[in-house]
Amino acid sequence: MRIAMLGHKRIPSREGGIEIVVEELSTRMVALGHKVTCYNRTGHHVSGEEFDKENLKEYKGVKLKTVLTINLRGIAAMSSSVFAAIRVAFGRYDIVHFHAEGPCAMLWLPKLFDKKCIATIHGLDHQRAKWGKFASTYIMLGEKCAVKFADEIIVLSENVQKYFMDTYGRETKFIPNGVNKPILKNAEIITEKFSLNKDEYILFLGRLVPEKGIKYLIQAFKEVKTNKKLVIAGGSSDTNEFEKELKELAKNDGRIIFTGFVQGKELEELYSNAYLYCLPSDLEGMPLSLLEAMSYDNCCLVSDIEECSSVIKDKGIVFKKSDINDLKQKLQIVCDDVEKVKKYKTEASEFICKKYNWDDVTNRTLRLYKGDKND
Repeated sequence: MRIAMLGHKRIPSREGGIEIVVEELSTRMVALGHKVTCYNRTGHHVSGEEFDKENLKEYKGVKLKTVLTINLRGIAAMSSSVFAAIRVAFGRYDIVHFHAEGPCAMLWLPKLFDKKCIATIHGLDHQRAKWGKFASTYIMLGEKCAVKFADEIIVLSENVQKYFMDTYGRETKFIPNGVNKPILKNAEIITEKFSLNKDEYILFLGRLVPEKGIKYLIQAFKEVKTNKKLVIAGGSSDTNEFEKELKELAKNDGRIIFTGFVQGKELEELYSNAYLYCLPSDLEGMPLSLLEAMSYDNCCLVSDIEECSSVIKDKGIVFKKSDINDLKQKLQIVCDDVEKVKKYKTEASEFICKKYNWDDVTNRTLRLYKGDKND
């Protein structure tokens, strides 16, 4: 099959979960003999131009095409998806796969040219706090276009699946994300840069956006009696003011460290040597960082939203969403109970890598492309 993907920022990249999903799917589809083209945005890396990479024409057999992007907050995703949709409408593709709600506002165009269109809803993006009224309205337009025009809609959680049925009466396919089994790394770079050693820190890793619940985590941690550090790893995403707010909140506690955007071996070391991974989100699609953290044998503490609790099952610890006091209590418990943490660590990786497999995700997606509704 000839497949086009759009809606992501760019691949290869770890700017967000969507970029990881697009890379994992597209490279595997190429390995299976399909022809895949991904439409990348122009512009700088979301966490700063220092993370920019060379614009490639091809990556692991995937063709990369760059589309015009108006690099203004709230406009970049919209403009790039408009120009990408125009190009795929006139291209020779059997499948056009849109990723995220906003870009789906243009899904009608390739559909008008008789392309089979698939939409993956990575989360209910109109609920995200960082977007203003215009961006939220456009994202809602994308959601409605996906409902009306997409041949199939993929969702990443049963909660979102229920939302589409209750709101629109639209059936969707639940195909979760996957994860790869990693090789654990010793603490080297993180020791040199941040004085971090194994089991000496609690880790949050993700974009610095309000819905991730990072403010709750900082507020709760400041009241926890422990010598462990709190590491906030990740860059902003159209949210520089929020990043400043977080640093202001944390400034009087020397145990709290902001690393900025991380990738490569540095990221692997952070996952490999954490005492606890914490994801206190109010809103998620399907958190790839949680899957990755568990694959690195981490004990995980997450909010009780369905998108997190359904991932960890009984292999991690949950607290009441947005409840700073409950989060503080759970953090204190795990800091004091080393044996409890060890127990979860021994179970996490085998459980998550067996449950969420990228090869299985790719094959299920391809069967959906081909019209197999019985998967």
